[in-house]
Amino acid sequence: MGLTASEKKAVVKSQLATLRKDLREMHAGVTEHQTMPDPADVKVAMVKMEELLEIIEPKSKSKSKSKSKSPKK
Repeated sequence: MGLTASEKKAVVKSQLATLRKDLREMHAGVTEHQTMPDPADVKVAMVKMEELLEIIEPKSKSKSKSKSKSPKK
């Protein structure tokens, strides 16, 4: 059973707020301390963005996987 539009909106809004906070912390580290973010933290942010995309466009995940699996010419 899928989420209703209002439930999706609430989930996306909450996850975006968390992601925004995480990205602001990474940005502060880069700009204020001249340190690169931990690669694992960047990967976590990327996964969170993929999860948001899956909520917004559930069918896009299977499309992107099939595109990435197709052999390069």
